[in-house]
Amino acid sequence: MKTQRWYVLTGLVIMAVMFAYCSKNSTIAPVLSVSSSEIAFEAKEDTAEVTITSNAEWNISNPASSWLQLSKTNGKNSPASIQLTTTANTTGAVRSAVLEVNVGNSQLRRINVTQASSLYPGYNTSPIPADATGMGSTAVQLAAKFTLGWNIGNTLEAIGGETAWGNPLITESYIQFVKQQGFNAIRLPCSWNPYSDKATAKIQDAWLNRVKQVVQYCVNNDMYVLLNIHWDGGWLENNINAQKKDSVNARQKAFWEQIATTMRDFDEHLLFASANEPAADNVEQMAILAGYHQTFVNAVRSTGGRNSYRVLVVQGPSTNIEKTNDMMNTLPTDPVKDRMMVEVHYYSPSQFCLLMDGDADWGKMFYYWGTGHHSNIEPDRNATWGEESDVNTSLARMKTKFIDKQIPVIMGEYGAYRRGNSKYVPKDLATHNDAVDYWLTYVTRQAIANGLKPFYWDTGGALDRRNNTVLDKRTIDAIVAGGK
Repeated sequence: MKTQRWYVLTGLVIMAVMFAYCSKNSTIAPVLSVSSSEIAFEAKEDTAEVTITSNAEWNISNPASSWLQLSKTNGKNSPASIQLTTTANTTGAVRSAVLEVNVGNSQLRRINVTQASSLYPGYNTSPIPADATGMGSTAVQLAAKFTLGWNIGNTLEAIGGETAWGNPLITESYIQFVKQQGFNAIRLPCSWNPYSDKATAKIQDAWLNRVKQVVQYCVNNDMYVLLNIHWDGGWLENNINAQKKDSVNARQKAFWEQIATTMRDFDEHLLFASANEPAADNVEQMAILAGYHQTFVNAVRSTGGRNSYRVLVVQGPSTNIEKTNDMMNTLPTDPVKDRMMVEVHYYSPSQFCLLMDGDADWGKMFYYWGTGHHSNIEPDRNATWGEESDVNTSLARMKTKFIDKQIPVIMGEYGAYRRGNSKYVPKDLATHNDAVDYWLTYVTRQAIANGLKPFYWDTGGALDRRNNTVLDKRTIDAIVAGGK
């Protein structure tokens, strides 16, 4: 028995020595984990917390120390909570950094940090509960109430002030006069940027109140009114790109929060439109434009009240029918159902519709358009494309793409104009004037037949805004004939 006990004791001693030796001459593999690998901060000063668990000494890098502070950058063994704090991001661009947590060279964990940007203060300062009073119509039901639409162009959107481009101040009597001609919807192209503070995007109260006054003129006379952000120096329209999208979204949000709050009490007679002719030419730009439209929808809805149900209008890429048909495959997400319309414009063929100042390398001026309206005197100025069959094809695309799916389409601008007072006067002036009449009637009629709601673009050439008289009766008669 003594011999057996001796062997047992000897074995235990040997095992203890070997264990001590192994412990002294080997290392335990480090273990490292982080509670979150992705942290997204808001644009304002913001905080977040991350927990690091390790059985060895660790440290964390911070390449964003100019705007991101960490409560600690190293530790030992037991779980440690780190507070991450950002400064407000007013750079106009999303900023990001990758924090690296490591224990020597054997273990590494990354934390991806991003922070949204806000160039400007928030202007949704007085949101109110949703109010459906006077807002009962869906987009389809509201569109059905439109007969003919009229643009008050070159006025509220004029850079330099309402009268800077030669038109007088809009009066209520002018709105009444437009209605007398057979129109029941007004599009108000409007500029905002010249009336805003460059540092804060705060729109002058005087300008907001003036635009509200003009909207009130329309609503007082049972006119539907479409208010937009027009070209406005091109800050949105000419900047549909990755480099500018953060700053454009910031301004879009700031402006629409202010516009929507100011106009919030109007009933469904007032519609808002996100932009004018946003220059998107490919699917990548269309994706960015969709983001601008989403910012618009979010900003308007956030203000509450009747804006919770207001019908909103978003523009196709370049408001071009073919591009819109090909690339505008989704609409912004909207918390309220069936309150959105799409907008396109129509000036085709451009060589006939627009008063070109001479032939261009991409095409000659057309003076004559449509079946029975070509000239034998000046045949080289007859339209060679964009005539009736092309009108039919283009407008039918919008019917199939949107209208048949219960999404109304506004033809927010269209028109053809006479060359009698232009630099290049047609030799066959009578045929030219007949062709303009025919285009206006034909396009108006086909738009309505396909379900589009047409808004003629006028800058003061058809109706005298000072005296409330008709300057171009043939144009008014041609449009009204197309609406019958």
